[in-house]
Formats: sequence, structure tokens, C-alpha cells
Amino acid sequence: MTQPPAGRYGRPTGDDARRDRRLRRAGLVLGIAFTALLGWIGVSYISTAGTVSGELIKSRPVSDTEVQVHLEVRKDEGVTGVCSLRALSVDRGEVGRADFTFEAGESRVDRVVTLETTGRAYAAELVGCKEAAG
Repeated sequence: MTQPPAGRYGRPTGDDARRDRRLRRAGLVLGIAFTALLGWIGVSYISTAGTVSGELIKSRPVSDTEVQVHLEVRKDEGVTGVCSLRALSVDRGEVGRADFTFEAGESRVDRVVTLETTGRAYAAELVGCKEAAG
């Protein structure tokens, strides 16, 4: 009768034991790193819960010097928010920029604002929204 290959069955030999310990250590390090990553994602999600966010619904040029922008802003009711917009020309150059303030009192604001430009605007872009300073 032939013998099974060495190391296939039974207790691991010295080389196999070292390899198993390395794999366990690597698995432990990866598990700790993954848990830390999940914790960091959770903390960053919770810490941004009270911020001001906005969405540009649509924009349309109304003249060579103005573009109307429909914004939806979400924030806490007691927070005053500021959203920055910029208008772009056909060649993607900036032809206008302005900040619009949304006072405290509402948690969701749906408003059309007019952005003045130095030339014909092709599109408008929401640069960002934040809580008003002060």
C-alpha cells in the first residue's frame, strides 16, 4: 500500500505551521483595518449630519447678463446656509459667481435665484453649500 503525500493529512509540519501563523496574522491585520475603516466611515457620516447641502435642479439663461437657477437646499431649521453658484460660458469660462443666503427657519428651501453675469451664460454650477459664519 502506498503512503499519502507528506503534509497532506494530520498535523502540519514546521513549514506549514509557520505559514498558518502568517496567514492568521495577515487576516487579523486586515480584519482590524477593515473594522477601523468602517468606524471612520460611520463617524464621518454622523459628523456631517448637521451640514447644509444643496442641489441645482435646473438653470436657464434669461438674458446676456443673467441666468436663473432653481436650487433646493436642505439644512437644519435653526441654521442659516450659504450656497455658492457660478455661471459658465460656452467655452466653460466663468462669467459670474455669487453667494446666496438661506435664512434659518426652514429645513428644506426650494427657490429660484438670479445670478448676474458678465457675458452670456451657457450653464450654471453649484460650487457648494455651507453653514453661514457667525
